[in-house]
Amino acid sequence: MGKVPPIESSGRRLGFFPGSTIGNLTPPEATAFLRHARQLLGDDGALVLGVDLRKNPQRLHDAYNDSSGVTAAFTLNLLRRMNRELQANFDLAAFAHEAFYDEAEGRIEIYVRSLHEQSVSIAGQRFDFAKSERIHTEYSYKYDAAALRALAEAGGFRMTETWTDPERLFAVVYLESIPQK
Repeated sequence: MGKVPPIESSGRRLGFFPGSTIGNLTPPEATAFLRHARQLLGDDGALVLGVDLRKNPQRLHDAYNDSSGVTAAFTLNLLRRMNRELQANFDLAAFAHEAFYDEAEGRIEIYVRSLHEQSVSIAGQRFDFAKSERIHTEYSYKYDAAALRALAEAGGFRMTETWTDPERLFAVVYLESIPQK
């Protein structure tokens, strides 16, 4: 990944990180991201950040294990892309999407699980999979107000405004840089 070029402006800086991509980062990665954003934005900077909020575990299970198979197709597309881009030979029918909510960690965990013992070649390298062996593909952290506030502060920001949808499933927060001493 390349470096962000210097910003040639003396005005106040505003960062924008929409959606809920911050949830795909582990807490240390999310903190490091926010610290870097804080450094780029400066003492009087601010950041508009989208987050996925904690919600009923059954609702999360249903969303990530939808009956129409949209999430499973998205997950298995990772194998399809490896077949295409890394000359892999995954048999997509030999793997299954698996997603569950870890309430203690506050995150969805997504995997592809091998349905039987098999070997796969990826970029000329052989990988053996036991039956039920999983490949981790994604975390999706969910935040409550306290966890989000702690994350923001660890990253050098303070939360000054929060907007949510009517069901309080998602939020957009306005974070202001905490001036460095």
